[in-house]
Amino acid sequence: MERLQKLIAQAGIASRRKAEQLISNGEVTVNGEIVTTLGTKANPENDHIKVSGKLINPLLEKRENVYILLNKPKGYLSSAADPEGRNLVTDLVPPNLGKLHPVGRLDYNTEGLIILTNDGEFTNFVASSKKIPKVYDVKVKGLPNENAINKLRRSIRLEDGFKTAPAEIKELKSTKKNGWFEVTLYEGHNQQIRKMFDAVGHSVVKLRRVQIGHITDKLLPVGAYRLLSPQEVRNFKNLPLKRS
Repeated sequence: MERLQKLIAQAGIASRRKAEQLISNGEVTVNGEIVTTLGTKANPENDHIKVSGKLINPLLEKRENVYILLNKPKGYLSSAADPEGRNLVTDLVPPNLGKLHPVGRLDYNTEGLIILTNDGEFTNFVASSKKIPKVYDVKVKGLPNENAINKLRRSIRLEDGFKTAPAEIKELKSTKKNGWFEVTLYEGHNQQIRKMFDAVGHSVVKLRRVQIGHITDKLLPVGAYRLLSPQEVRNFKNLPLKRS
């Protein structure tokens, strides 16, 4: 017996959090009965489980987990669907890999590494972890002074009221007009890096994620993807490695 939200995630229908929403919305049935109580358990070998009217048992029986590392271009939405018809990161991988969803998000105009998978449990673990570093190369307008950067390193309250956790910020080679920084975060507030630098008066000109936990790939072209190795996937369950 497994919790329904876990089974739905294992079937690749949605992350566990989204699966909980589906259950609460009355879109899940077990043996023909609507289930809305979170934590309800079922056995896919004996119980008929449907999500939005579709039986998920066959997906649980023959599904293989897929893990893709994609170098996202600007102008793509980190989602598996969009009512406005915008370009999606899932459009950049072949359909024969099955129905995939992004692990976490990158802003529409942000480039860089993002993982796509059909493994809801993996998605929930990586997206919610506060121990897995995400590393970004950031180009900003103007040259922030050391006092401004130290504010961002310690913590800062953003305009929307969110208080950031301490961030690791290392200055890279800047130009006369633009500062370049390597920023490491362990959280994922919406447009956080852009809002952080806005708060000290230096808007972000270019933003690229270059590392997720121990995963980095400088040779992966923008718009291209590769499969993660089994070892790379397993390593996420260990302590994250700092960027070298």
